[in-house]
Amino acid sequence: MTEYRRILLDGYPTQVVRDGEELVAGDGRRVAIVDALHLPPVEPTKAIAVHLNYDSRTKEFMTKLPASPTYFHKPITAINSHDAAVVRPAGCKWLNYEGEIVIVIGKTCRNIAPEDAAEYIAGYTIGNDYGLHDFRDTDAGSMLRVKGSDTLGPIGPGLVTDWDFRNKVIRTKVNGVVKQEDNTDNMEWDMHYLVADIARTITLVPGDILFSGTPAFSRPVFPGDIVEVEVEGLGVLRNHIVEGPTPIRTDVGAQPTESEEVVSTALGGDWEYRGIRTPSKDLYPSTVEEKE
Repeated sequence: MTEYRRILLDGYPTQVVRDGEELVAGDGRRVAIVDALHLPPVEPTKAIAVHLNYDSRTKEFMTKLPASPTYFHKPITAINSHDAAVVRPAGCKWLNYEGEIVIVIGKTCRNIAPEDAAEYIAGYTIGNDYGLHDFRDTDAGSMLRVKGSDTLGPIGPGLVTDWDFRNKVIRTKVNGVVKQEDNTDNMEWDMHYLVADIARTITLVPGDILFSGTPAFSRPVFPGDIVEVEVEGLGVLRNHIVEGPTPIRTDVGAQPTESEEVVSTALGGDWEYRGIRTPSKDLYPSTVEEKE
C-alpha cells in the first residue's frame, strides 16, 4: 500500500508520499506529519454519498433497506481536510458526525460491472459526512444544506492505494471516547457495487469521491469537541468543531427548526416509522442538552 497526501509546502499545494512519520515531496523535501498543513487528498469534481448501508444503522432507525441503494450529492464547497475546523453555523444546534470510508475514483468510469470496478478505483480515504439536521425539515429530500453546508465533508488524511476494504474496523471517537464502531463486512453494498451502480448513468472521473455510509450512533457534537474517524489500514481523520461567527440570516429562506423529525434523527430516533422515541443516555450520554 502507498499513502498519498496533499499539503501546503512552503505555501504551495503539493502531493507527498508518507514515509513513516514524515511526508516526502517529489523534489525530496520532507516535513513531519505533525507539522504538515493538510489539504483534501484529492480534488473531486463531484462528491456522492449513499444514505443507509450498514446493518446497525438500519436497525437503529427500525426500518428496512430499500431494494437498491439511494444517494445524495454533496457540493464540492463542503469538502474539508484533516485537522481542519468543521463549522456549526451560529443559531444551529443539531450537527451530527458520521464516520465513513470514502472511495476515490482513479480513471474515467461509465457503465461497468461490479466485478470490474476495482480497476477504476484509485484508492480509499476516510470521510466524516457531517449532518446539519437543523435544516432537515426543508431539505430532507435533497439533503443540500443538511449535508452540503460549508466544511461538512472533511476527507483524509491521505489516499491509500491497494487497500482491501473487506473485514475492516471503522470507529468514530469524540473527545477520545468511542461513539461508533462497526465492520465493513456489515455493509449491505460493498465499494465495488456502489461505484458500478452510480456509473450506470453518471460518468465518474479521476478524483471523484463516494461516501459509502455510516454505522449506527451518529449523534450531535458541539463547539470545542474533537472528532476522530479511524479506519483500519487508512489511519485517522481528525477535526474540531467551531461555531460560525455570524448567525443564519433571518431575512431569507427557511430557518433552523427543532421538530420531532429533526430531534429524533439527530438523536437516533425513528420518528418516520413509529413516532419519536427517547434516545438512550447509556448509548450516548450528554447529547440531549447542549454543552455549556
